[in-house]
Amino acid sequence: MHLTPGQPTPAGAWFDGKGVNFTLFSAHAQQVELCLFDANNNETRHLLTGRSGDVWHGYLAGARPGLRYGYRVHGPWAPAKGHRFNPAKLLIDPNAHAVEEGIVDDPLLHGGFDTPDPRDSACVVPKCIVVSDSYDWQGDAPLRTPWGETVIYEAHVRGLTMRHPAIPQALRGTWGALGHPVMIDYFKRLGISALELLPISRYVSEPRLRQSGLTNYWGYNPLAFSALEPRYSMSGDPCAALDEFRDVVKALHRAGIEVILDIVLNHTAELDLEGPTFSLRGIDNRSYYWLQDNGDYQNWTGCGNTLNLSSPAGVRLAVSCLRWWVDHCHVDGFRFDLATVMGRTPAFRRDAPLFEAMRRDPSLAHIKLIAEPWDVGPDGYQSGNYPPPFAEWNDRFRDGLRRFWLQRTLSRGELASRFAASSDLFAHDGRLPGASINFVTAHDGFTLHDCVSFNDKHNEANGEENRDGNNSNFSFNHGVEGPSATLSVIERRRASVHALLATLLLSQGTPMLLAGDEHGHSQHGNNNAFCQDNELTWLDWTQANAGLTAFTAALIRLRRQIPALTAERWWQEGDGSVQWLNAQGQPLAGNDWRRGAPVMQILLSGRWLLALNATAEVVDITLPEGEWRAVPPFAGEDNPVVTAVWHGPARGVCAFHKS
Repeated sequence: MHLTPGQPTPAGAWFDGKGVNFTLFSAHAQQVELCLFDANNNETRHLLTGRSGDVWHGYLAGARPGLRYGYRVHGPWAPAKGHRFNPAKLLIDPNAHAVEEGIVDDPLLHGGFDTPDPRDSACVVPKCIVVSDSYDWQGDAPLRTPWGETVIYEAHVRGLTMRHPAIPQALRGTWGALGHPVMIDYFKRLGISALELLPISRYVSEPRLRQSGLTNYWGYNPLAFSALEPRYSMSGDPCAALDEFRDVVKALHRAGIEVILDIVLNHTAELDLEGPTFSLRGIDNRSYYWLQDNGDYQNWTGCGNTLNLSSPAGVRLAVSCLRWWVDHCHVDGFRFDLATVMGRTPAFRRDAPLFEAMRRDPSLAHIKLIAEPWDVGPDGYQSGNYPPPFAEWNDRFRDGLRRFWLQRTLSRGELASRFAASSDLFAHDGRLPGASINFVTAHDGFTLHDCVSFNDKHNEANGEENRDGNNSNFSFNHGVEGPSATLSVIERRRASVHALLATLLLSQGTPMLLAGDEHGHSQHGNNNAFCQDNELTWLDWTQANAGLTAFTAALIRLRRQIPALTAERWWQEGDGSVQWLNAQGQPLAGNDWRRGAPVMQILLSGRWLLALNATAEVVDITLPEGEWRAVPPFAGEDNPVVTAVWHGPARGVCAFHKS
């Protein structure tokens, strides 16, 4: 096959029916070789003769999907200036749409320290694979569920289905399980509107974990941003995985469920200077990473390196990756890990180049964008500072609800702020209540069951002598550490779980539920289970608490009946959306907001009432004037009892409706 100059777009390797166009961005390269591999790993090299600005490109007529390839990039070796070109190292296309399985710890992967390592790495580097973009979507279109109607369910592909007895063994832990009728039916009965998946793009486990016999279960160590992780495929075939994933997206869309991907655009698996050379380090280290003056990496992620997403290379890579998932896999949005990196210039800016490029891009301007609004660098905590249309994980909501119900250290005024979509953080610059992603638990931290069962983390299984994980959890074990407890302790824990779920799902903003919390899933006190790909993290469906699942589903149904929660507008005084009342049914005023027992009532849309008693005692709460009846899940569907005074149990919550 003969390589011709080809075209500078699109990014990556694309089959047009007659051949494959290859492109690679490198501002400082002197020469780029496209390397092709046959079934026996025999290598053929072709110089990319086309260059448009900083994009190297070539067209291979007659090439077909299934072709295995990589790159070798020539340029200066000048580490102090950030240049680490080494053509002895085979490189993965950062825009590859499929990458083989197989990563081993091998000295051949290292590019060198003061001098380039001359040993060839091709025998240990996974090869990229050309895929076909042809797929019959059968009329599938974006759901565009309004934020006010969105309920997110955060899950891990393997953890969600590995132990589901009603799913065929061969499907468990794969895309196919997510689209299985059993799971689709469960999602619909629960009432969620969006499935948010932990990283599904090609990733690897860090050397330290592999050497300890552990794996990176969560997937926050990316190798290729636009290629699916083949271990979640039914066949294990990286090319077949693409259509398997598309099948799942299509099936979920038919059920009215959006698909949101957790994506890592802040660092790569190349880690620090001790780490392997897989891709960007050898393609154009200076363009793709934030570097110190001495050429070492800025570690604003805690993972050894930090992507420079304000450079032309970084912006191009990020936008092309996101567009691939939206345009060719029909995903409905993204949750961005350590998203402050996306706005670094290096100082964080709301008008950072990547944010502006995403805002202008027609494929990205109308999807759901969710930021984890922090990194570990200077001024990394940027909660409330992202530009529209971003929503943000609201850790102040998480901590606030835990402090109110479990610690009793949050005032009624502070709770009201969190309950009202944290308007103090988000009500500016045209942002709407959906910008607050409300959660009590997430993959990172305690499960809900563990939050009420442990005062301290128990991460010994992670191999770091319990040093990892957050020490500030605002949890409460109700008197006994661990799952084993007396019936009275278990009952108090149940009340706290109900209170936390009810406040989460009946607050203004976008609720996010951690998969398994509606089951009573426990990780035995491990609040950093990133390396536990086993029964500690996999949901045990045979032990699921059916009553808790029904309670959660009823709360989601109730949420959808309350206009104040589904209308995407900020509550204003006197508009009838909300009233904040004390235990006597009178408006909170003056010092009531800052002092007094954690007891209050929240009147929504004039007809729905939420009564909260976060004390350790029974409290009589006088409901406002009117005929109030408790509603599911706090009473039966046809509850005839009119209540004037609610005898609120300790850590109790109840919802009422006035006809």
